[in-house]
Amino acid sequence: MDNKITVFIDRDGVINFDSPDYIKSCEELVFIPGSIEAIADLSRLGHKIFIITNQSVIGRKMVTEKGLQQIFAKMEKAVEDKGGKIDDIFFCPHTPQDNCDCRKPLPGLFFQAKNKYKTELKNSVMIGDSAKDIKAAEAACTGYRILVLTGNGEKALKELSQASADFDYTARNLEDAAEWIKKNTGMQ
Repeated sequence: MDNKITVFIDRDGVINFDSPDYIKSCEELVFIPGSIEAIADLSRLGHKIFIITNQSVIGRKMVTEKGLQQIFAKMEKAVEDKGGKIDDIFFCPHTPQDNCDCRKPLPGLFFQAKNKYKTELKNSVMIGDSAKDIKAAEAACTGYRILVLTGNGEKALKELSQASADFDYTARNLEDAAEWIKKNTGMQ
């Protein structure tokens, strides 16, 4: 039996510090301590790593898609420098007003990954810092859902408890989430 899983990770507030002004350049992408190492660690264990992120900076015309790809490249290189790999990045470029099906809390990005890689969502984990992340993962029927307290995590924890949303673990940060995955999913 294959004990490898797909790990979906939100970007802003989980991997890097979030900003109310959005992340619009490589200089504004500042990694949360330990996050890059956690991704590399999970990757080295053989898990598929997919970043799944709302990036309305495109729809808001604050950055071009080329500019966003440069920001992603900085993150991918940081993970590679630690011996890991991000397998793919799925992003929604739309604003909330666009009513697309790929913007979290809708599960469209998960289905894009499933279709492209024939990924079994029941054998996957979502790590996010917002209620939108957890709700999207729940709608996609991921096997596990982890809320990290970095970024918007504290606010999301209150919102999710009021909504009775289903998630498996509240992690201090991405490092803590990675350790939980290794110890609790049986998929190391």
